[in-house]
Amino acid sequence: MANATFWDKVANKYAASPVKDVPAYEDTLDRTRHYLKPSDRLLEIGCGTGTTALTLSASVQEVIATDISGQMLSIADSKREERGITNVSFVESEVTKPLAVAPFDAICAFSILHLVDDLQETLTHMHSQIKPGGYVISKTPCLAGMNALVRPLIKVMQFFGKAPTVLFLNARELETAFHRAGFETVETGHFGKNLKSHFIVARRPA
Repeated sequence: MANATFWDKVANKYAASPVKDVPAYEDTLDRTRHYLKPSDRLLEIGCGTGTTALTLSASVQEVIATDISGQMLSIADSKREERGITNVSFVESEVTKPLAVAPFDAICAFSILHLVDDLQETLTHMHSQIKPGGYVISKTPCLAGMNALVRPLIKVMQFFGKAPTVLFLNARELETAFHRAGFETVETGHFGKNLKSHFIVARRPA
């Protein structure tokens, strides 16, 4: 749970940070809504302080939003109460922990798949938590092309608890991992100026 400790420490700073590219974020959510129905039960993993889950709540019947950071979820719950939203539940949980309320119609995974301990295990688990025909909608920073000096710097920061687990993926590796987990790709692309942030919609075959 080392990453939980890290995210608990940075939760307040994270909550206060503005979205870097608002148009890209809004475009991502608009495209996400294309795959959602009013009757859907949606799972969001790595929900952070809950902004996305709360925003998408108007498009579905129910949202279960999980994160490993209790402090992040405390902030998310406060937002939910302030807005009077009743169809969102925030749950402290590891990404690969089975949920008794599964399966879901759709799963959202935004800016989280590069932070998991084991990508293939995570995607295989998500496959088990979604209904046949359901969609996984994701947006993932693909950091494989970063400056080679960044990786050892991050390792040092991780040693001192100043950085979380980070996977250095490229878009092809990410898509291949989805296929190996049993998904079929429906849509790929990116929004905004950051070409490294890869959008994937994957479907569990019916």
